[in-house]
Amino acid sequence: MPYRVMTVCTGNICRSPMAEVVLRRRFAEAGLAAEVVVDSAGISDEEDGGPVDRRARAVLADAGYDVPAHRAHQASRREIGERDLLLAMTARHARWLRTEAPDEAAAGRVRMYRSFDPAAAAVEGPDAVADESALDIADPWYGDRSDFEVTLAQVEAAADAIVAHVRAELTR
Repeated sequence: MPYRVMTVCTGNICRSPMAEVVLRRRFAEAGLAAEVVVDSAGISDEEDGGPVDRRARAVLADAGYDVPAHRAHQASRREIGERDLLLAMTARHARWLRTEAPDEAAAGRVRMYRSFDPAAAAVEGPDAVADESALDIADPWYGDRSDFEVTLAQVEAAADAIVAHVRAELTR
């Protein structure tokens, strides 16, 4: 079975599909495309069936990413339980995933996406930030193109460390 990664935001039209697209490419570039499956979901069903936001699509395309067809959906308890790594865009998303997780093992697989960014504040270990929200990726939906560019930069900054983490998990 492949290793399964899910990125999670609010409506599954901006941040999480952007992270999904970036991670798919990074896993492919690392030669892990056949071993790792990446998908995305939201904690809300408000955008159910909707495509990737046009601004997110444009920023990704301008950065050279292919953006596949996408239909937003809310993460189910079953999906949460089936994923090996759940990457939350905000502390609120992480809390929701842990609450909805079918068991403690699934809840333990929830991580903040930016916790993998070497330049972001640590939330684990002796120098940990007490509040996971220090690692939130702000919702660009309320802003303009520059907000989507910031989101993409934050997503890309953590992507290589996520690939390294998964590679290590695969060799266990």
